[in-house]
Amino acid sequence: MNTSKRLEGIGEYYFSQKLREIDELNRQGKNIISLGIGSPDQPPHPEVIRVLQEESGKPTVHGYQSYKGSPVLRKAVAAWYRQWYNVELDPDTEILPLIGSKEGIMHICMTYLNEGDGALVPDPGYPTYRSAVKLAGGVCVDYSLSGDKAWMPDFEELERLVAARAAGVGPDGGDVGRIKLMWVNYPHMPTGKLPVPGLFERLVAFGKKHDILICHDNPYSFILNDNPMSLLSAPGARDIAIELNSLSKSQNMAGWRVGTLVGAKQRIDEVLRFKSNMDSGMFLPVQLAAARALSLGKDWYDSVNAVYRARRTKVFELLELLQCDFSRDQAGLFVWAKIPAGFKDGYALSDRVLDEARVFITPGGIFGPAGESYVRVSLCSTEEKINESIDRVRGAGIC
Repeated sequence: MNTSKRLEGIGEYYFSQKLREIDELNRQGKNIISLGIGSPDQPPHPEVIRVLQEESGKPTVHGYQSYKGSPVLRKAVAAWYRQWYNVELDPDTEILPLIGSKEGIMHICMTYLNEGDGALVPDPGYPTYRSAVKLAGGVCVDYSLSGDKAWMPDFEELERLVAARAAGVGPDGGDVGRIKLMWVNYPHMPTGKLPVPGLFERLVAFGKKHDILICHDNPYSFILNDNPMSLLSAPGARDIAIELNSLSKSQNMAGWRVGTLVGAKQRIDEVLRFKSNMDSGMFLPVQLAAARALSLGKDWYDSVNAVYRARRTKVFELLELLQCDFSRDQAGLFVWAKIPAGFKDGYALSDRVLDEARVFITPGGIFGPAGESYVRVSLCSTEEKINESIDRVRGAGIC
């Protein structure tokens, strides 16, 4: 039995494979410290857990749920966007709850991409953008991000990519599909770069000029960032843009799988046509608990960020020990750093730290060729674990 052609060139997700390798090393007694994955290790607010417990005990909440999600959750998302992003959304028509925003990436690609259609994908960027485009039959058109340009899109390059794609032919001599989607993500992962003033407005103008749907993935806007922003706050954005958001990072609910897609009614209805054939909605108590999580105030975000801020100081110390170069002005759950001279790439440094210090840090090359000279360190481990990592690296004399 052969696998489908859509899986050609699609490997197992890097972290799925790497975690299995680390589990095997731990079974061998290696005691690996993982500083690789952005899975929050702190719990949700106690009130969120209380709602889940109380609602789960009710006899009427265990059936199939609406494909569009509970009105309670949609109204909570609308209030959240109004309070923190200054964006007004119609909870009945412009919000679609998701079983995690990663699910939404696949839904969007399957909804809009035909075989051969192009999608602009950031390099470096979240690997799921690339795999979802390919699984949907689309073609990834990389646009480069670099530290020299503050990890912002080069709009001259984007214009060239669109023009070349419009005029080009495929490898078999046939016509290629035009570029239909553009994936963007600010605060950016993996670099932690915040959007510069005017970026969202330029993206909206670019999308309108070329009839390209701008897909903004926005799960990190509350982490070590005092000014959360939504792409939909830009004038006219709803005409050409949609946005994914998530409770995984901001509410410490990664395993709960709660996300949302927001945008114009037409876009929501189009994605729902695909999504409604894939699932039957989230467990209602999870949705009601998520609604409670979205109502939390500034004290919640301040408490979460106080922990990450202290951890980030320790990660800076670790990276200085490794003689990496990095910006101290990064948002999100990670620190992105350029490797020192003497290492071929981030994989080489990551492998050496794992082999000699029994600490795992992520090689930047998994996010695209532009990330090969970088590593990424997660803030989702305790200060004690980060301190132990520092001691191990120092003891191993790696740099």
